[in-house]
Formats: sequence, structure tokens, C-alpha cells
Amino acid sequence: MARLVRLVERSRRISGLPGVLISRSAGNWNKDWKPGPYPVTPEEKAAAARKYGLRPDEYKPTPDDGIGAGDYPDLPLVSAESRDPYYPWDHPEHRRDFMEPIHTDYDMYGLDRYNASQKLRFSVNQMFMAFMGVMTFFVGTFFLMESRKIHWPLAFA
Repeated sequence: MARLVRLVERSRRISGLPGVLISRSAGNWNKDWKPGPYPVTPEEKAAAARKYGLRPDEYKPTPDDGIGAGDYPDLPLVSAESRDPYYPWDHPEHRRDFMEPIHTDYDMYGLDRYNASQKLRFSVNQMFMAFMGVMTFFVGTFFLMESRKIHWPLAFA
């Protein structure tokens, strides 16, 4: 609470308007969360490992393929659905702990998204053929029954 009061007082001194908070004092910017350049030397790798909360021996940067991941660690692909639901997670709605590094494609592997560890019941070809069969049946039925309507449209006089 005292920190909030100091923050408000500081923003009043800077902006000159009472109750107006400066956006810079509210928190970090997106540029502060961007990954750094790709590490080359062992010192840079150790600094990047410390930055992401990993030990230097378990840190391996994402391969430099031109996408721009920089010094971000190459983490294994584990979807939230395959994690233990009974573990006391810090964020149980996402099944992750506080300050845990996340995969670069984390938004694709949430609880309401794709499950990377799940084996599909049917192959992709079987699913495509089932879709085409159902659509062909309904479109074919529509065109066959188009001339055999139960009620013809009437023009009221």
C-alpha cells in the first residue's frame, strides 16, 4: 500500500495533474520482455540462462533460423492438457507456475487448444473423407429434392 501511495505521489509530481498515473511507472514495456540477441560466447549463454531462470547446463537457445527467437530457450513441447491436473499450480487455469519459462508457441498449447501428446482416434485422411461424405450427402439431397418441394411459394393477391 505504501508503494502505491509513493507511486501516486511521484506521478503527481511528474504529470502535474492529481490522480493521473504515468504509463511508464505502471510497469514494464513490451520491449523489456523481448528476447536478446542470439548468444554466442559461454558468458552470453550463462547470462541468458540466468535471465530465464535456468541453470547454464540445462539452457539451450532456440536455433537461429531467422525467425527472431534470439536468446529464448529451446523448451520441450508439453501442452497444458498433458500436465498433472492435481499438482498445486500457481496458475491452475493455465497449469503453470510463476516465473516458469513457456514455449514460444504457448498460445497454441493451452487447455482449450491443441493437445500435443494426444494420439488422434482417426487419421487426417479418414477425417477428411468423412467430412466429404457428409457434405456430399447433404448437398446431393438438396439438389435432388429441390424440384419436389412440399409447399410451392404462393403470391398473395
